[in-house]
Amino acid sequence: MCPAGRSHERTEIPTTQPVSGGWLPGQDLGARKLVRIGSVRLEVGGRLPGVSIAYETFGTLNADRSNAVLVLHALTGDTHVTSVTDPDPAGPGWWNGIVGPGRAIDTDTYFVVVPNVLGGCQGTTGPGTLSPGGTPWGARFPVLTVRDQVAAEVRLADALGISSFALVVGGSVGGQRAIEWAVSAPERVDRVAVIASNAQTTADQIAWAHPQLAAIELDPGWLGGDYYDAPAGEGPHRGLAIARQIAHTTYRTAFELDQRFGRIAQGAEEPLDGGRFAVQSYLDHHGGKLAARFDAGSYVALTRTMLTHDIGRDRGGVEAALESVRAHTLALAVSSDRLFLPEQSERIADGVSGPSDFVLVDTPYGHDGFLIESDQVGAAIEDLLGQKVDSYL
Repeated sequence: MCPAGRSHERTEIPTTQPVSGGWLPGQDLGARKLVRIGSVRLEVGGRLPGVSIAYETFGTLNADRSNAVLVLHALTGDTHVTSVTDPDPAGPGWWNGIVGPGRAIDTDTYFVVVPNVLGGCQGTTGPGTLSPGGTPWGARFPVLTVRDQVAAEVRLADALGISSFALVVGGSVGGQRAIEWAVSAPERVDRVAVIASNAQTTADQIAWAHPQLAAIELDPGWLGGDYYDAPAGEGPHRGLAIARQIAHTTYRTAFELDQRFGRIAQGAEEPLDGGRFAVQSYLDHHGGKLAARFDAGSYVALTRTMLTHDIGRDRGGVEAALESVRAHTLALAVSSDRLFLPEQSERIADGVSGPSDFVLVDTPYGHDGFLIESDQVGAAIEDLLGQKVDSYL
């Protein structure tokens, strides 16, 4: 996990200071491995020096290196996509229903690579990582784009000796990187699955992200982004927890929240006396849970990256960029998603030049349906992997 923390008795928002937002010398990476790829040229100009990429692998790479699958996690995800033992000391994988022996992405058949995204806090270089000067990057960490993140992942593939992937798959902002892979490195992507994602961030998505960034940056503990050396308890944990609460409402649906919670009070609390409704406690729980495991600096950096996502930038527009995609494309949407709307997935399926499939997952769970509906999502991925890659590649 990124930071360690404990929960406040009432609000469940951690009050302890993160140890680090990224990898530090001597830090235990557990099952993760680390590759140092040097400096990365940034789309906004200049270079980010001394970049390290953390990753996990599952399965075995075959002799001709043709069975590699790249899985790209969402905003606050990590490299641990599936559990490898029972019980797994690293905890359950975030896509256990999709990746593993005998599952849609079968680790008995495929060699699965899961990197921690550039700007993250699970081992890869991010705002909390030590800069070449020996202090955390903090406020000096540069603006990253999805193209920068993919460029770093390409370098990881090079280091692993993988020239192409049988499948590149990502959900949510991981899907933004997946479609960028298909545009910027078409010769390295046989199939691509863009799940509950888009080709270009919309005004509505930017609007939802704006108060999340404000919640963190207006937290007194933010210190302009240079809080890593602050005394314990002074990090922007409350701001991060509030940001997560805002985000979480976009990950689920009004129907589900009403069905689960209605207007029920939380335990013995009385809303007329200032107590919480059960749904408020639910959001407090998820806010505190994220603040205990994630770094606010990475949350800000990665959210800003999401906002600038546009595969058509300097490429003649989105449609021109999509037309360059030759990989067999799965664009999977969630029927009740109110953050990444299904028509954004349809735009991808309609726009690519290679074969494409549009699949709509029927679920009441909203955006998080891509993590919950393993049977439907898995069937679509399994179908994609079962289809022959034709000579157009």
